[in-house]
Amino acid sequence: MTVQARIPHGDEKVTIELTVKELMALSGIRFHNNHHIEISARKKLNQVIESTCRDIQAEGPIDYQLLV
Repeated sequence: MTVQARIPHGDEKVTIELTVKELMALSGIRFHNNHHIEISARKKLNQVIESTCRDIQAEGPIDYQLLV
């Protein structure tokens, strides 16, 4: 049995500005001499996720039925 969680506004698109190196680091390429590239890219992703979640929470509580 598979259960799919529904995320409010889950199909909306977001825009994140990454450098080519950051994109490559997120795709799995390792920069052994410069680990800060991957860290920087992940921070950018986390910032967008956090701001999106704050926007959803500002709309009010999410009904449990929407999540299950």
